[in-house]
Amino acid sequence: MEEFEPSFANGGKGMSDVVYPDMIEDLPDIDLDLEGVRGKLLQADAKQVVFFDIEPVGAIPPHAHSAQWGVVLEGEMELTVNGRTTTYRKGDAYFIPAGQEHAANFKTRFKAIDFFDEPTRYRPRACERPRASHQPL
Repeated sequence: MEEFEPSFANGGKGMSDVVYPDMIEDLPDIDLDLEGVRGKLLQADAKQVVFFDIEPVGAIPPHAHSAQWGVVLEGEMELTVNGRTTTYRKGDAYFIPAGQEHAANFKTRFKAIDFFDEPTRYRPRACERPRASHQPL
C-alpha cells in the first residue's frame, strides 16, 4: 500500500500554497471569463464539484443560483449572504441555500472545493483547436 504524501508547495509546512494533484489539474477548466478566477470541473449527472483557484480579485458582485456548499483549502473569503458578512479561512465550510443572493470578496489567493446542487452551473471551457499550419504537406 502506498503511503500518503501531502502536496504543498511549501514543503508540507501547512495548508498554504496548496497544489492540486494532476488528477484534479487534468479536469476540464470551467468556462468563466472572470480575470483571476480559475476552476476545474468534476461533472456528475445531477451535481457539480469545482476546485477553485482564485487570485486576490476583490469583490464578486451579488448573484444567486442553486445551493452551494464549499470548504476553504487556502486563503480567506468574505462571503455576504442576506446582508450578513462572514470571513472564511482554511478548514472552514460554508453553505449558501438555493436562490439566496450572495457576494464574495477575495483579498488573498483563495482555494476551495465547492459542490453545486445542479448539473449546469458551469460548463467546461471549449478546447481550442490547433491552428492549421500554412506549410505545404
